[in-house]
Amino acid sequence: MFALLRPVAFIAAVAMATSVQAQETATAEEAPAPATSGISLGETIVEGRAIGEEYVLEEHGDWALRCITTAEEQDPCQLYQLLLDEAGNSVAEISMFPLDNGGEAVAGGTIITPLSTLLTAQVSLRIDSGATRRYPFTFCTNEGCFSRVGFTADDIQSMKRGAAGTLTIVPAGSPETRVNLTVSLTGFTAGYDSIDARQ
Repeated sequence: MFALLRPVAFIAAVAMATSVQAQETATAEEAPAPATSGISLGETIVEGRAIGEEYVLEEHGDWALRCITTAEEQDPCQLYQLLLDEAGNSVAEISMFPLDNGGEAVAGGTIITPLSTLLTAQVSLRIDSGATRRYPFTFCTNEGCFSRVGFTADDIQSMKRGAAGTLTIVPAGSPETRVNLTVSLTGFTAGYDSIDARQ
């Protein structure tokens, strides 16, 4: 039907926020020195990775703990899964992270779909045979269209107990079509508990 032009390695919003934070906390010694007569003095790297570089810390079933390198003691990570269509094409992404703000949402998430998604149809998610939740899109970039979502404690428990979720989007070029993507919940409990313990 339609596919992402390329998989998004990590959530753009987290990368931008981390980049800003890294710039604010970087010292003059950590910042790349300007080139002189075509000669580079190099740039500081952290544990073999450059600041801003993405990496997979752990894998739990069909979920990966994706992190972004910072100068901090602990890098920010999110629980991530790339969603494929029946032909094996990369179509959408979902990532999640625990929240500790005392609100009704105990976890936040980002769903990324192709630019060719019909935004007015929004994006919906159902766990097993439970109720379907619909979420609006927040913004689009050249990476795709982003929906920032929240999950309650009941939602997280449903995902821990569940077998699979169904993410539904609508192509802009075919408004009568519903594209249903499977969100595997294999490894979700271990992955979520791991990232929760890191908070």
